[in-house]
Amino acid sequence: MKLSKKSGFQDNCGIVGVWDVPEAAHITYLSLFALQHRGQEGAGIISSDHGRFTGHRGQGLVHSIFNKENIQVLRGERAIGHVRYSTAGGSISRNLQPLWAESSDGDIAIAHNGTLTNAVELRKRLESEGSVFQSYIDTEVILHLLAKTKGSPRERLQKALEQVKGAYSLLVMIRDNDHTRMFAVKDPYGFRPLALGRLGQGWVVASESCAFDLVDARYERELKAGEVLEFSRNDYESWQLPVQVPRKAACIFEWIYFSRPDSLVFSKSVYEMRKKMGEALSEIDKHEGLQADMVIGVPDSGIAAAIGYSHQSGLPFELGLIRNHYIGRSFIEPHQSVRDFTVKIKQNPLPENLKGKRVVVVDDSIVRGTTSKKINELLREAGAKEIHMRIAAPATISPCYYGIDTPQKSELIASKMSEKEIGKYIMADSLRYLPIKKIYEKLKVEERMCDACFTEDYPVPPESLSSL
Repeated sequence: MKLSKKSGFQDNCGIVGVWDVPEAAHITYLSLFALQHRGQEGAGIISSDHGRFTGHRGQGLVHSIFNKENIQVLRGERAIGHVRYSTAGGSISRNLQPLWAESSDGDIAIAHNGTLTNAVELRKRLESEGSVFQSYIDTEVILHLLAKTKGSPRERLQKALEQVKGAYSLLVMIRDNDHTRMFAVKDPYGFRPLALGRLGQGWVVASESCAFDLVDARYERELKAGEVLEFSRNDYESWQLPVQVPRKAACIFEWIYFSRPDSLVFSKSVYEMRKKMGEALSEIDKHEGLQADMVIGVPDSGIAAAIGYSHQSGLPFELGLIRNHYIGRSFIEPHQSVRDFTVKIKQNPLPENLKGKRVVVVDDSIVRGTTSKKINELLREAGAKEIHMRIAAPATISPCYYGIDTPQKSELIASKMSEKEIGKYIMADSLRYLPIKKIYEKLKVEERMCDACFTEDYPVPPESLSSL
């Protein structure tokens, strides 16, 4: 397997599970639309109708994969779905999820958001025992562990997950004597989000609460770290995985960048978290006496933080950049010349708002620095007098190994340049990152989150990912 390492932060995956709801596959399909930002390479749905599994998967966006005809084939009141961005494996059809297999103890279907840090060694062991793999993704390791384990569906899942390490939010359907059970699982560290919603007399589970809004489901709560929801018959039972970990490690970058601002993630409003980060940046600048005329945000994930900065500072929030939403992310292009051109198509400045102004520009992160540099060039060409770049997060100095695709450490600009050097490179009059301590203070976060991309303090050692 090859671990895909592209040139910037890439969305991880999104999962949806529907239980005891008429036309479950259609509800799953609509929910996947809301999670499209978490993965644009492919999508799939597997439904269960009286114990019979039926599935459809494809490459591309949700709307291009599903139509009236193939949705109608996915019958039943239970279903799981997945939108994919490849962090382990690659972008090919055989790696699409949910995965589905027939075993002597019944069919198994699984959708996974995260990355297993010991997937390579588990795969080698399973292959030596006779398992034949059909994909290049770490999710299939869990599928084989489930297929080889004996016992009740709960016992099989528990024994399988006792062997894996890393980040995983899972949806698993297992057929047991013509009766289907669905399990929603969050790993003991709680890396990736997973929320429970109520829809009529049934249930919906999804990576983000924005998936509930589109189908009129009511948000109930976030799953706890290590929690399993076992759906059977008309209700569910909650239980904990018997795995002890040294600490919890919810991904702080979900609030900073990945999740939609209209979602509740880890039980908190993403929009409010980003606003507070912007407020914290403003408090630092106010203390140090920064003089400016206006605040703008880099669309889209920098907007909420820019609004927070504006409210705290008293500086007016203005639109300085307009984003074209019909073009792909700039950092997935293979050549720098193309990537620079894409930035120009994607972000267009408003000269009438910028000319002669001292501008505070708020963004969520700087990865390589190339996009920030191009944006600042555009702002200067539009007449900005001064550019003060403010990042609503600490400097990114190390890759993520838990389900987010990032460049290698050597490609991260903050791993080799100081804040002052980066500011000069990106053509800013000043640059400031938000210290990690300020985030914990401002957001009133009591438990340590996973902040390894900023601190290199990895909760789970990335044991063999270099071999993926």
